[in-house]
Amino acid sequence: MSSAGEGLSRPLPEQVRLHVVELAAQVLGSMPAATIPPQLRGIAKFDPRKRARLGGAPIAALLESDKEFRETVAETLRSAWPDLAAGLAEGVVPAAADPVLVAAAAYLIRPQDWPDLVERAREDLELTTSAEAERDQVEARLREQLAAQRTAAKEETERLREQIRAARGENADLRRKLHDARERAKAADQRAAELETETVEARARVANASGAAETEIRRLKERLADAERQLEASRRAAREGRSVEDARIRVLMDALQDAAAGLRKELALPTMISKPADYVSAVVPGAPSVRAVPARALADDDPQLFDQLLAIPNLHVIIDGYNVTKTGYPTLTLADQRARLLTGLGGLAVQARVEVTCVFDGAELNGPVQVSAPRGVRVMFSAPGQIADDLIRQLVKAEPAGRAIAVVSSDREVADSVRRMGARPVPSLLLLRRLGRA
Repeated sequence: MSSAGEGLSRPLPEQVRLHVVELAAQVLGSMPAATIPPQLRGIAKFDPRKRARLGGAPIAALLESDKEFRETVAETLRSAWPDLAAGLAEGVVPAAADPVLVAAAAYLIRPQDWPDLVERAREDLELTTSAEAERDQVEARLREQLAAQRTAAKEETERLREQIRAARGENADLRRKLHDARERAKAADQRAAELETETVEARARVANASGAAETEIRRLKERLADAERQLEASRRAAREGRSVEDARIRVLMDALQDAAAGLRKELALPTMISKPADYVSAVVPGAPSVRAVPARALADDDPQLFDQLLAIPNLHVIIDGYNVTKTGYPTLTLADQRARLLTGLGGLAVQARVEVTCVFDGAELNGPVQVSAPRGVRVMFSAPGQIADDLIRQLVKAEPAGRAIAVVSSDREVADSVRRMGARPVPSLLLLRRLGRA
């Protein structure tokens, strides 16, 4: 944008030119179509954001050559910045005004000495540009210094981290050595305690050996004295004849007879091992067993069926505890269920005089359960990881072949397995009715 004929010695500064073109492009969009210069009518149809960018050269050229168009743009500037326009008309430039805006306004309004105003704005812009360049250089130097300081700080941090890692390694090594030393000291203390214990035991063994030796010496002395007395008695008996020997043999035979009688009584042995009738061949009735009950037709839940089982000699009744309690009184707590069942079993054991074992499931217990077992009732819990059904099968398997065993459980699997093992399964309801009747 040249203005040699208007008094400018150099073209407008680029920033001022762009500002003037942008202002003219805005005014061009608001002008009536008839007043738009022919050169700019095609540009006026552009999008407002594209006018200044695509039509910058034609707009700038027309501002130079068309005074009327320039004044139209100047009127818009006067309306937007009246104080600035008034100051320029009076030759006064506001101190805080933007140099670019001052130069653009001076170029469009054309007050007296407007080229000087443009040149002063150019100088201000050059000073600003120089200051910005210097500031950029200072900022670049500061960035370089900051980068150098960051690099140095990073290197120092890495060095300190390396020292910390080394210190941690030494600390870990010292801790390991301290741990080893403590272990050795602990082992030495333990060995010393063991040696002290062994010493005490050795002293005790020596003392016991000394006491045993003294006891043995006293016993040998007593045996020697007895031998001497027996020798003296033998000499007297030899002098007196065989009467003493006969008396001694008689005393020995009486002692043996009394010992045999006491042993027969203690072991409840029959007076004779067998009788003549025992040697005669015949068919004898079978002994009572759990498989032969009931002897007459009884319902499976008839308490008399359980009475017939209890009448079998040497019967062992094994009870699935929780299976019975959850069938009879499921609303009670487990502790109350156990207490109620064991109370009833205590009375049953006293009345029937049979071996009673009650098994509870202890697989999910956190610890041992305090249970007061009544007299004659054995209470057992399954071990962790084992269910009560397995413990019941172990109890049945532990009994000798031929012994009468009754297992009280309504569990079909338990009933089938114990039946195959020779035991008699009994429904839980049958035991509950028998206990309720009692």
